[in-house]
Amino acid sequence: MRIVRFVARGKAKYGLLEKNVIHGLRGSPFTHFKHLSSPSILDGSIYKPDEVRLLAPCLPSKIVCLGLNYRSHVEELKLPLPSVPLIFLKPSTAVIGPDDKIILPHNRKRIDYEGELGVVIGKQANDVPEEEAMEYILGYTCFNDVSDRHAQAEDGQWTRAKGYDTFAPIGPWIETEANPDNLKLETYLNGELRQSASTNDLIFGVSKLISFISAVMTLLPDDVIATGTPSGIGPISPGDVVEIRIEKIGTLRNPVIAQE
Repeated sequence: MRIVRFVARGKAKYGLLEKNVIHGLRGSPFTHFKHLSSPSILDGSIYKPDEVRLLAPCLPSKIVCLGLNYRSHVEELKLPLPSVPLIFLKPSTAVIGPDDKIILPHNRKRIDYEGELGVVIGKQANDVPEEEAMEYILGYTCFNDVSDRHAQAEDGQWTRAKGYDTFAPIGPWIETEANPDNLKLETYLNGELRQSASTNDLIFGVSKLISFISAVMTLLPDDVIATGTPSGIGPISPGDVVEIRIEKIGTLRNPVIAQE
């Protein structure tokens, strides 16, 4: 099942995308977390995809990101494997949706793409045992952890480097039925393959991440965990187009422009 958030006839709402038709939802999918298969949650409206504009599929209060969580990326950087998940936050103001523009700030030196699997939390999670973690997931999406490498090195911590407006593209929808443990992830820059990996290369899997993070901070419905990026990171420039493609989920596409 694919959950979309979209604008139609001047109004933003949620829907279910099935067989190239969008069925409008009554309210939010987070309200219907355990009843998404029930016909009663549909409001009777129907849209064709070309009649709507897709938005970021969720509105997270926070995005919890992982550093160094693919073995290939750790090897690429010639660093030791982390002993615990390395987490940091992106603000909600960084979120953009599919086909929205990534805006590169003034005085930039190097801005990189980072293709990642995003995990969308469906209900409040606090101190969740690892064996129960999957019960808290609404679904999965594509995520691009856009990063300012100069600011990252200059600051010694990552808030500024990761927190610029538009530095958290999410989408194009939430897929509820994927298996996060073995998905092919690819990143394309202007149509050229730059990253290719499987989520089975994650150092810390999704269940472990939810358990670890929820022991630190309460995860709320709509929150996103960005599970880390594989090897192959690289810079983007104005005029580029970045695509994150994840098997069984979809493609997140964003053009890149310079700040005016």
